[in-house]
Amino acid sequence: MGREGRVDRDWHSELRARGYRLTPQRQLVLEAVGRRGHATPEEIATTVRETASGVNISTVYRTLELLEELGLVQHTHLGHGAPTYSVASDHEHVHLVCRVCGGIDEAPPEVARPIVEELAATRGFQVDVGHFAVFGRCRGCAEAAG
Repeated sequence: MGREGRVDRDWHSELRARGYRLTPQRQLVLEAVGRRGHATPEEIATTVRETASGVNISTVYRTLELLEELGLVQHTHLGHGAPTYSVASDHEHVHLVCRVCGGIDEAPPEVARPIVEELAATRGFQVDVGHFAVFGRCRGCAEAAG
């Protein structure tokens, strides 16, 4: 079962438990985030407009804000510009961002454990691994560069 399936089960109950209902716009935004993986609000709006052309960017931003408060989506800053949103999953991950092709991959949080533990031990700093992004070149771009 993919992430989208997990969210599907939680949408209605989570929203109702907090006094909200699953409006068509909220459902379209959730589905767009699930389909796109990591996407900016503008990219999410473009996907939503494929089904409902009247949905404006303000609605998408407000919906993303609410869904993040409810823990259904999360945002990450993966460089300059708007944050990207993804479905909040049961597992944290480190984002691997290719500066050449712009691709985004995920790695388990264990890959960052040494730096996370070092920062905690030496500075008392608690890293939010879900917002941790490492920039570089993906395997394909590195191989193409020789």
